[in-house]
Amino acid sequence: MAWTDERVEILKKLWAEGLSASQIANRLGGVTRNAVIGKVHRLGLSGRATTSRAKAPRPRRRMHPKTGGSQGAVRLHTHGAVALKPIFEEEPDAEPELIPATVEELVIPMAERATILTLKENMCRWPIGDPGDSDFHFCGRPSPVGMPYCEHHACVAYQPVQSRRRVKAASGR
Repeated sequence: MAWTDERVEILKKLWAEGLSASQIANRLGGVTRNAVIGKVHRLGLSGRATTSRAKAPRPRRRMHPKTGGSQGAVRLHTHGAVALKPIFEEEPDAEPELIPATVEELVIPMAERATILTLKENMCRWPIGDPGDSDFHFCGRPSPVGMPYCEHHACVAYQPVQSRRRVKAASGR
């Protein structure tokens, strides 16, 4: 749609009243917000009346010196997966059952050890040692169908969630 002299006068009047470019575009009809902004810049219309909402600046909230938040604000601290957070807290006096931090490693005879080239479908893929060392190998013991590890290494890899939380709480982390 072309800018006629009448539409330009309406644009100037509405711009001076403090209407936004979107509001002016709606009133004029047939033009977009960006078209109004472009025409305003081409006409050199910079000074305009301020709207009622911009008369007084909003007061800033004061930060509480100890908590770092605003006064009266409630701050909830969560760590990790919030959906899995327990609804209740365990009593601090209760002694947690600890899972041994180090599980005794199996001694695997040289003949049963597997390398990346000798691993087969139902063999335990638990890595043993540093991959950069020459004696690095995999467990190689038989594993259940569909599982990557033998029974021993599956117990190490798949710990129940509550057990991990107890160990973490006991270590003070």
